[in-house]
Amino acid sequence: MAVVAERAFTSRSTLQRVEAGDTNVGIGIYAAVLQALGLLEGLGQIADIVNDPVGQALASAGLPKHAHLKRTAGVPRDG
Repeated sequence: MAVVAERAFTSRSTLQRVEAGDTNVGIGIYAAVLQALGLLEGLGQIADIVNDPVGQALASAGLPKHAHLKRTAGVPRDG
């Protein structure tokens, strides 16, 4: 534990808070701990919307049902 805390540039008590899932610990500390453990590559997957079906559903629900394009003056209509 002391080695990981040292490599993550944090204290052992903060590392214990990370292990406990304390939400008051900054994301930078979590990233530093992941780096110290050689797991930083996985951080990008956490925020990837491809891995978040609930987030996809919420984002889709907020989209408008129909899109209307505004025409600018002087642009001829096709057809």
